[in-house]
Parts: sequence; C-alpha cells; structure tokens
Amino acid sequence: MRQERFKMEREGLVEEGQEVVISERSAVTGQYTYLVEPSVAMSGIYRTRERIMSRKGIIKEIEKTERGFYLVVEMEE
Repeated sequence: MRQERFKMEREGLVEEGQEVVISERSAVTGQYTYLVEPSVAMSGIYRTRERIMSRKGIIKEIEKTERGFYLVVEMEE
C-alpha cells in the first residue's frame, strides 16, 4: 500500500473512506502532478521514478492545517 497527500482548497467535497479516481498530468520535463477527480485536490510534483501508477484510491484521512486541507489517499501499488 502507498499513501500520498493531496492539497484540497475547500472543505466538504469528499469524505473519509470514499473511493476516488486519480488522474495524471504530465509535462515534457518528466515531471508529473495528479488530481483527485473531479478536480477536488491536487498533488505536488513527482519525478518519473516516483509516479503514482494506481488510478483509484481510498481517502484515509482529511487533515485540516493552517495552510488548508489535505487528503491522505491510500492506493495499491
């Protein structure tokens, strides 16, 4: 199992335990970002060797911080 964090701007868009779809956005530079669809949350930048291969995951936790909300998504890899 792999866990990754995604930044979410608004509260209440998803719930813990919910299954989500993850889409990949790539650039020519070999860097990738990911979205929890439909554009609920966004990942940081990943290099090619760090890519997320799963396209579905389960929200394990929603963290509230001073900088906003973060989803902790667990996926099988």
